[in-house]
Amino acid sequence: MEPKLLPLAVLLLAGRCAASLPCPSRCLCFKTTIRCMHLMLDHIPRVPQQTSVLDLRFNRIPEIPAGTFKKLKHLNTLLLNNNQIKKISRNAFEGLENLQYLYLYKNEIHTIDQHAFKGLGSLEQLYIHFNQIETVKPETFRDLPKLERLFLHNNKLSKIPAGCFSHLDSLKRLHSLDMKDDRRLNLLEDGTLMIQNIRESDQGVYQCMARNVAGEVKTQSAFLRYSSVPTKPSFIIQPQDTEVLVGTSSILECMATGHPQPHISWTRGNGESLDESRYNITSSGGLFIQNVTLQDHNQFICHAHNNQGSIQASANIIVQAPPQFTITPYNQVVIEGRTADFHCEADGNPLPVIAWTKSGSQLPPDGRHTVLSSGTLRIVHVAQHDQGQYECQAISALGVRRVTVQLNVQPKALPVFSQLPQDISAEVGKNVEIPCSAYGEPQPTISWSKTGVQITESGKFHVNSDGTLTIRDLGQADQGRYECVARNSFGLATTSMVLTVTITQGRQAGDNFVESSILNAIQKVDSAINSTRRNLFSQRARTPNDLLAQFHYPRDPFTIEIARAGEIFEQTLQLIQEHVKQGLNIDFDGIEFRYNDLVSPHYLSLIANLSGCTAHRRFPNCSDICFHQKYRSYDGTCNNLQHPVWGASLIAFERILKPVYENGFNLPRSVSHDSLYNGFPLPLPRLISTEMVGTETITPDDRYTHMLMQWGQFLDHDLDQTVPALSVSRFSDGQSCSSVCTNDPPCFPIIIPQNDPRVTHSKCMFFVRSSPVCGSGMTSLIMNSVYAREQINHLTSYIDASNVYASSDRESEELRDNTNQHGLLKEGLLVPPSGKHLLPFATSPPTECRRDENESSIPCFLAGDHRVNEQLGLTAMHTLWFREHNRIARALLKMNPHWDGDTIYNEARKIVGAQMQHITYSHWLPKILGDHGIKMMGDYKGYNPNVNAGIINAFATAAFRFGHTLINPILYRLNETFGEIPQGHLPLHKAFFSPFRIIQEGGIDPLLRGLFGVAGKMRVSSQLLNLELTERLFSMAHSVALDLAATNIQRGRDHGIPPYVDYRVFCNLTSIEKFEDLHNEIKEPKIREKLKKLYGTPLNIDLWPALMVEDLIPGTRVGPTLMCLFVTQFQRLRDGDRFWYENPGVFTTAQFTQLKQASLARVLCDNGDNIQQVQPDVFLKADYPQGYMSCSEIPKIDLRLWQDCCEGQQEGCMDDDGIQRKENEHWMKEDCISCSCKVCVKFSEHLLSLICTSS
Repeated sequence: MEPKLLPLAVLLLAGRCAASLPCPSRCLCFKTTIRCMHLMLDHIPRVPQQTSVLDLRFNRIPEIPAGTFKKLKHLNTLLLNNNQIKKISRNAFEGLENLQYLYLYKNEIHTIDQHAFKGLGSLEQLYIHFNQIETVKPETFRDLPKLERLFLHNNKLSKIPAGCFSHLDSLKRLHSLDMKDDRRLNLLEDGTLMIQNIRESDQGVYQCMARNVAGEVKTQSAFLRYSSVPTKPSFIIQPQDTEVLVGTSSILECMATGHPQPHISWTRGNGESLDESRYNITSSGGLFIQNVTLQDHNQFICHAHNNQGSIQASANIIVQAPPQFTITPYNQVVIEGRTADFHCEADGNPLPVIAWTKSGSQLPPDGRHTVLSSGTLRIVHVAQHDQGQYECQAISALGVRRVTVQLNVQPKALPVFSQLPQDISAEVGKNVEIPCSAYGEPQPTISWSKTGVQITESGKFHVNSDGTLTIRDLGQADQGRYECVARNSFGLATTSMVLTVTITQGRQAGDNFVESSILNAIQKVDSAINSTRRNLFSQRARTPNDLLAQFHYPRDPFTIEIARAGEIFEQTLQLIQEHVKQGLNIDFDGIEFRYNDLVSPHYLSLIANLSGCTAHRRFPNCSDICFHQKYRSYDGTCNNLQHPVWGASLIAFERILKPVYENGFNLPRSVSHDSLYNGFPLPLPRLISTEMVGTETITPDDRYTHMLMQWGQFLDHDLDQTVPALSVSRFSDGQSCSSVCTNDPPCFPIIIPQNDPRVTHSKCMFFVRSSPVCGSGMTSLIMNSVYAREQINHLTSYIDASNVYASSDRESEELRDNTNQHGLLKEGLLVPPSGKHLLPFATSPPTECRRDENESSIPCFLAGDHRVNEQLGLTAMHTLWFREHNRIARALLKMNPHWDGDTIYNEARKIVGAQMQHITYSHWLPKILGDHGIKMMGDYKGYNPNVNAGIINAFATAAFRFGHTLINPILYRLNETFGEIPQGHLPLHKAFFSPFRIIQEGGIDPLLRGLFGVAGKMRVSSQLLNLELTERLFSMAHSVALDLAATNIQRGRDHGIPPYVDYRVFCNLTSIEKFEDLHNEIKEPKIREKLKKLYGTPLNIDLWPALMVEDLIPGTRVGPTLMCLFVTQFQRLRDGDRFWYENPGVFTTAQFTQLKQASLARVLCDNGDNIQQVQPDVFLKADYPQGYMSCSEIPKIDLRLWQDCCEGQQEGCMDDDGIQRKENEHWMKEDCISCSCKVCVKFSEHLLSLICTSS
C-alpha cells in the first residue's frame, strides 16, 4: 500500500509548496504585496499564489512569456512599467481574471498581439503610453469589457483602425449618442448633427460614423467647446502617487478644463511654494521634477483656478533611495566572557534591512549572537572562537551596502595583587598614603573600605588611579582595619591592613579657645533656636519657607536635645578654628584646614560633655526579656539584643559609602561657588531641575494605579525622616535663612540661576541643613576624634507601622486612648452614616494646616508620623490604618475579654505591622523590582542578628525619593460609580495641608478611589517631576514656591552623598570615564547630552538625578543602580528584623497562614467609609466595573487564631462543638473557640517564676 500512496503524498506536498512559495530573493514582501523594484531583474520571478499586488518596476525584464501569471488568480495590480519589454505576446496575461490595474508604460513595446489581453475580463485601467507602438489591430482591446481608462499617448501610432474601441462601453469619454433619450439631439438628412439648447455637458469629442452591412467608417474627431457660459475648473487628468529613484527625474501629470481656461500651479503639501530651478510646470499642467532628492519625498498639490473657482488634487512623490550607512561598526578587542556590541544602522527608502555574517557565512545558531532591532550585533559571553571578521549588510530593493569589522578576543584573567598594603602607624593630624595595586584582564579597579563602608573621594580620602589610598588629617576615628578590593568583571581579590593612629602629647593650638568658644556656641545656637520657635509657632505660616519649617520641626524634647548638642559641638569647632586662624595671622583661603590637630583629645572630650553630646547618648535597657521576646519597643531599641540601638530611632543613618564633604568633616560639595570638582563647577540644583527634571507632559502608567506611589510614600514615612535644623536663622548673627543667600550654618540656600523661567525677583530659595548627630552616632563615653558629619533618622528603621504608632514612648502615649482598657488609638470626628471616625486633631503646634484663614480654621490631624497632613492622599492612608488598628483591637477584646489594654494594643500593633510587611514584600515590591529584583533579594532564610537593619543615608536621601517621579499632578476624587465628585478633582498644590477638605468635601473614600481607580504616572526619563512639585510646591500668594527636585539634589549634597559613579562601583557596574560610557544605562542621547552640558564630567553627577534618568529594567520601575540600592536596603530590613512576620516563632503557624491573606484591598474594604468594590490587587489597573469585585469576595484575616489559650497555661477549652475540655484531656489549642486560663504573676525583676492560680 505504501508505494501506491507515495506519488499522491508527493503530489500533495508539491501542491502545498507551490501555494506557499517564499518571498522572492531581495524583494520586499508584506502580507499579499510583493515589491521587487530596482533589482536589475531580467525575468519575472515566481511569487506566492495569494499575491494581490506585484510591483516589478525599474528592472530589465525584456519579455512576458505566455502563462507566466497563470496561477495568480488573486492578482489585482500588476506594475511592469520602466522595464525593457519589446512586445506583448499571445496569452501573456492568461489566468489574471481578477486583474484591475495593468501598468506597461515606459517600456520598448513596438507590437501587441491581437490576443495579448485575452482573459482580462476585470481590467479597468491599462497604461501603455510612452512606448514605440506603431500599429494596433481592431481586436486588440475587444476582450476588455470593463476598461474605463486607456492611455496610448506618446507612441508612434499614425492611425487607429476603425472599431478599435467599439466594444469598450465603459471607456470614459467614448460614448455613442442616444438620439431617442435626448430630444435636443437631431440627426438631419444630410448627416448633420444639430444640438439644441446646448449645455456644458455637451462639450467633448465628436465623430461621425457611417455603417452598413459591409462595414463602417468614421471621420476625424471634432472637439466641441462650450464657451458661452463661464464654468468652474474640473480635472481631466489628476496626479497619481509616483515612486521615483533618487537622482532621476519625474512628472506628475495634471490637466484641467473650464471657462476661462484654468491656470495650473503647484505647491508642496504644506502650502510651501516650489523652487523654479528644479521644478517646472509643463504646457499641459504637469509638474516636472529634475534630479529628485530625498527632500522631494513629499506631497504635492496641483491647483487649478479661474475666475469661477478653484480646485486642487494631490499626489505623493515616493522617493526611493539605496541604502546608506548612518552608523558604522568599528573593530573591537573584547575580554572573554563579556558582551560585544557592534552598532550598525543605515537609512534609505525603502528602509534597508540589516543582516550580519561572519567570515562570509551565517551567524552561529548558538543563541549568543543576536541582531537587535536597531541593527546592532550583540554577542554575549564572548568566547575565543568568536574572534574573526564580521560583515554588516544593509539590504533593500535598491541594493546592498557592506562594511566589515574585526573582533579580537582576549583571555580573561582574575585580579592579582602586585603590591600589598602594609600596616602603618601615624600621628593624629598627619596624612598617610597606603599603596595597593593589582593586575588582571580587564585591568582591575581598586576600591577601599573600612568596617564594611566603601571609601569615596572627598576632602578626607583620595584614591589614586594606581590604587593608593590617601587619608588626610588623621584622627582616632580613622584607626582600624582597611580592606583593599581589586575588582574586574570576572571576580575580585581582597587584602587588608591595619592603621594605628597615635596621640601626640602636649597642647594644640585651639585648646586655649575651648571654654570661650563653647559658651559662645551655646549662646548662639540657643538664641537662634528660641528665635525660630517664637517666630514659627506664634503666627500663621506666611511663606512656603515657614510652612516647610513648621511641617518638619521636631516635637519630641529628646529629639531637640540630641540635635541641639550636635549643632553646639560643630559650632564650637568652627569658632575655635576662626580663633586659631586669627591668632596665626595666616590667609587660609585655599589651604586645607585640619580638625584633628585643632584641639587635643582631652579638650575634644570636654567639648562633647559640655555640648550635651555625652549626656544624650542612649544605652538601652533590654533586661525585660519577657516583653522584648514578644513585642517591639516603640523606639526600635532591643530589637537586636546584641546591638540594641541598631535600627532604633534618633540614631545616625547608616552608610555604604563614606560621606563626601569638601573639608572631609562637614562642608557640602558646592558650598563654595568658585570650587572646581574634577575640573568643573557643580551645577546649581535649581538649574538641574529646570533643565532636565520638571515636566508639563505626563505619561500614564500602562499597568499600575496611583496607589503604587501612595503606598511608597506611606512606607517611606514608616522608615525614615531626617531631623532638620532646629533653627531657620543663622547661628552667626540670627538673621533668617529666608532673607540671606549665603552658606552660613544652618543656612544652605538653593541659588537661583540667571534667566530662571519662574523665579525672577529672588536670588535664592529657602533651604536649611539637616541637624548633625554628635560624633557620628558613636556610643563610646569618650570622644577623642573628629568624625565626619552624620544625620539623624527620627524614626525606627524597621517596617513596624511607626507611621501609625510613632517612634518614641512619649509620642506613642499621646496617640493612645487611655480612658479605658480597650487598647485603642484616640479617635476624632464621627463620619455619618458609616459610624467610623477620623483621626484626632493635633492640639499643639505646628499650625501649618491653618496657613490660609480664608479657606478653613480646621487644625491638623494627629498620627504616628508628623507628615500625616502633607497631602490628602497620605492623610487618607493614615486614616485607613488607624481605623484598622481599632477594628482589630475591638475584635481581640471581644475574643479575649480577660486581656488588659496593653496586651490588646500590642497584639493589634503586631498584626498591623505584619500586614504592612506582607503587603510591601508580597504585593508592592514585586511591581517595583520585578522578577529580576526579587531573585536578587533571595528567599527569606530567617533572622540574622549580624545584619544591621538601619536605613542607609543614600536610600533615604536619594534612592527612595524615586517615588517623586510617580506622582500625578492631580488628586482624583471619585464617587461610588467611579465618576468625578461634585467638588471636583484637586490640583496637587491645593491638597497640601488641607485636612478641612476631608471633613467638608466628601471624606476619604473619593480620595482612595482616586488612588486605586486611576492610572499612576509613568517614570519617563524626559518626564520626571510634574510642575506641581517643581514650581508650585507649598505655593502661597506673594511668595516663592519651593522646588522638590532642587531640594532633593541640595539635600544629597548636604548629607555628603557621594556622586553617582561611586555607587556604580559599589553595585559592580562598569566604571565610566565619559558620558558615552553611560549608554547601557541611559540609552537616550539627549539625556546624556543634558548631563554633559550640566556637569561637564560624569564624575560629578549627583546621585538622585542620575538614578531618576537611568533606563528602567524591563518588568520593573527602577534602573540598575537603583535596583542595587533597593535590594541592599530591603534585604537588610527583612533579614535584620527579629520581629519579621515570617520569622518562626513571631506568630504561630496558623496565625502566619492567616497573615498571608492580608491585602490592601481588604484594608480598604474594612476601613473606608463605604467602599464596596475594589480590584483584588489595588496596585494593578482595572476597568470598571468588569475588573472590580465585591468586598465580600476579598479574602480576610481570620482573627479567631488570636484567641488566647494562655500559651501552655490553659486550664480548659470549649471546642467548636460546644464541648468543654479539661486540662488533663486530649485537645489542641487550634480547636479552641474559648479558653479558661491560669493567671501568671511575675514576682522578681531578675529571676522569673510563675505562680499559677486558677482564673
